Amino acid sequence: MRILIVRHGDPDYSIDGLTEKGKIEAELLKNRLVKENIKAVYCSIYGRAKATIEPTLKAKNITASYCDWLREFDYARVSLPYLDKEKATWDFLPEYVDSDPLLLSTENWRNSELIKKSNVSECYDNVCKEFDKILENHGYKRDKFNYTVTDSNHDTLIFTCHFGLGSILISHLLNCSPFSTLQHTFLAPTSVTTFISEERKKGIASFRASGIGDISHLYVDNEEPSFSGRFCECFLDETRH
Repeated sequence: MRILIVRHGDPDYSIDGLTEKGKIEAELLKNRLVKENIKAVYCSIYGRAKATIEPTLKAKNITASYCDWLREFDYARVSLPYLDKEKATWDFLPEYVDSDPLLLSTENWRNSELIKKSNVSECYDNVCKEFDKILENHGYKRDKFNYTVTDSNHDTLIFTCHFGLGSILISHLLNCSPFSTLQHTFLAPTSVTTFISEERKKGIASFRASGIGDISHLYVDNEEPSFSGRFCECFLDETRH
């Protein structure tokens, strides 16, 4: 089985849609995805995700299942000492992560005082439960860190979602703290993260990432990637801080 986690195109958050650049990115993404043996498409209920996968659906003459749990993960909120209001779970200041190393612990991230006072664990578990429910319907049932195979296959499943939500799915498949992926990966607009199952023993599968945040479909057509979701490379750059 192949799992493709796709982030939406360059967003226009004011209309929950895509910018003109985002629409171009969605078309280039389509050129890539139409080559896939797509078994099923699951998509966030948000407009920017729907608009991103729509060209592919039309080209393949298929439909998507729209899932509330694939919406952006910004409903999981934390209270940080250096802010006067709650925020989403990604992009903490680096020095704060240094002061709370439990956040990056695979086994103990839930024991961080920050997390124990928030709804993050509950929200994380719900996303993983819904994700695994779908994989089980397609023949792969979660068992601790791996999957029991009930229907071995070469199907491709596409999950069209958002940076935060995609980071949660990646952490679940990599069996690591979600803050490792939320803090240290960047999923550019229309990026594709690919996981492929490996059944080295009959009936037991694990998933291995062959590409995280891949945007080669943009480079093929000389389309510069969007900046949405990144911070500046150098502090004095005239870009997002």
